[in-house]
Amino acid sequence: MSNERKIFGTDGVRGTANVEPVTAETALKLGRAAAHVFKNLEARPRGHGRHKIVIGKDTRLSGYMIENAISSGVLSMGVDVLFIGPLPTPGVAYVTRSLRADAGIVITASHNPYADNGIKFFRADGYKLDDQIEAEIEGLVFSGDIENIRPTAREIGKAVRIEDALGRYIEYAKTSFPRGMTLEGMRVVVDCGHGAAYKSTPCVLRELGAELIVTGNQPDGLNINQGCGSMHPETICRLTREHQAHLGLAHDGDADRVLLCDEAGTLVDGDDILAIATLEMIEQGTLVEKTLVSTVMSNAGLDQAVKAAGGRVLRTPVGDRYVIDEMLRGGYNLGGEQSGHLIFRDHCSTGDGLVAALQILRIMKSKDQPLSQLAKCWTRFPQRVTNVRVREKKPFAELAGVLDLVAQAEARVKPAGGRVLLRYSGTEPKARLLIEGPEDTVLQEWTGRICDAIQKHIGA
Repeated sequence: MSNERKIFGTDGVRGTANVEPVTAETALKLGRAAAHVFKNLEARPRGHGRHKIVIGKDTRLSGYMIENAISSGVLSMGVDVLFIGPLPTPGVAYVTRSLRADAGIVITASHNPYADNGIKFFRADGYKLDDQIEAEIEGLVFSGDIENIRPTAREIGKAVRIEDALGRYIEYAKTSFPRGMTLEGMRVVVDCGHGAAYKSTPCVLRELGAELIVTGNQPDGLNINQGCGSMHPETICRLTREHQAHLGLAHDGDADRVLLCDEAGTLVDGDDILAIATLEMIEQGTLVEKTLVSTVMSNAGLDQAVKAAGGRVLRTPVGDRYVIDEMLRGGYNLGGEQSGHLIFRDHCSTGDGLVAALQILRIMKSKDQPLSQLAKCWTRFPQRVTNVRVREKKPFAELAGVLDLVAQAEARVKPAGGRVLLRYSGTEPKARLLIEGPEDTVLQEWTGRICDAIQKHIGA
C-alpha cells in the first residue's frame, strides 16, 4: 500500500459534503473499514456484550446523511453503534471513554463553512488515531479486502441512542474547575457559533454561577460558523464591550477550540491563553518538566516569555494531532495552537474549548485579576498570517520565484529574531504564509510579494 494518503488529511477526512470523499458511499465504506479494524484491535469488547462505536456530530445539515451512512457500515460488520447526537468533539472523546466503547467517530468539519463536512476517529482511550491505524482503515476502503465479511441474522450490529450523553459531558467539564470555586459575580459573553456547543457551554457556565449573554446558539443546519464563533471573534469583542462583561468566549463548529476577549473587548487568542496558563502552571509547579508544546505557528514572543520563567517551548508541525503526539511522547500536560486548540491533558485527551476557557476563568478568580492584566504577561512579536486560496497544491519549489522570495524575506527578518513559514493547509485549499519580525512595514511588504507570486501561479 502506498504511503500517500488518499482521503485522510491532518484531521481526519474532510471536504465538501456529498462530493468525494465526503459522500454517503465512502462514509459507508469507512464505517465498515473502521469497524473491522477496531474489532480486531481487541478480541474482547471493552464493555459488556459486543464491540461498539460511539458516533457524534456537529450541527451541519449533511450530518444526518453521513451519520446514517457510516453507522450502516459499522452495523454491517457486526459492531454496535451508540448515537449521542450533536456534541462537541471533546465530548465525543470523553463519552467514548465513559461508555467503554472501542472507538469514537465525530462527524464535523470543525471551523469550515456548513457546506463542508468531515469524519474524525478516536481510539478507545479518547486520543486521535495513529497514522498507522488511519492508513489501515484507508487501505481497506480502497482494497475491497473485507467485501466478503457479511455477518447475518443476530450477528448484525444494533444501534441505540444514548440519551444522557450531553449530561455526562457537562458533568465531566465541570470537574476541570475547582470544586470550591464558583463564577458568581462574573458576566460572560458566549458565542457558540451555531455549532455543537450550543447547549453544553452555556449550561456549564450557568451551573457554575456565571451571568451569561449567549449568541450563536440557534443552529439550523446552515448557519454553523457563519459570521459567528471563533472564525468571527469580532462578535464577542463587540458584545463584551456592550454588556460590560468580564470575558467573552467563542467556539468553532465542533468546540474543540476557543478564542477569548478581555473586558475591554480585546481579542485573546490561543497564544495568549497558552502564555497565561503556562506561566501560572510554572509558578504553581504543575507544568510537567516546565515544558509547553506548541506548533510552528505560535508567536516567537511565547518562547521568550516561557524561557524567562525557567521553562521551554517544544515546537511541532501545524495540527493539534501533532501537538498531542508530542505531549504523549514526553508526558507533557499542556499544549496547543494559536488558533485556539488547547490541550490541558490533566483534564482531557484532545482540544477542548470549554475546558480551556474554564482554566482561564479559574486563574482570573484565583488571582483576582481581569483578563487584560493577565494577558500582559508576555510580549508578542509583530506577525502576519495570510491565506491564499489555491486551485491545486503544487510543491512550492515548482512555483517559479516563490521560494526565492521566501529566502529573501527570511534574510531580512531572521537577524532580528523573525521567521518565515510557508505551507499548505491540511484541511482546506489554501496556502498559508506566516511572517514574523520586529517591523510590521517589512512584514507587510514581503507578505504582499510572496502572496502575489503564489496567486499568479495557482490562485483559485
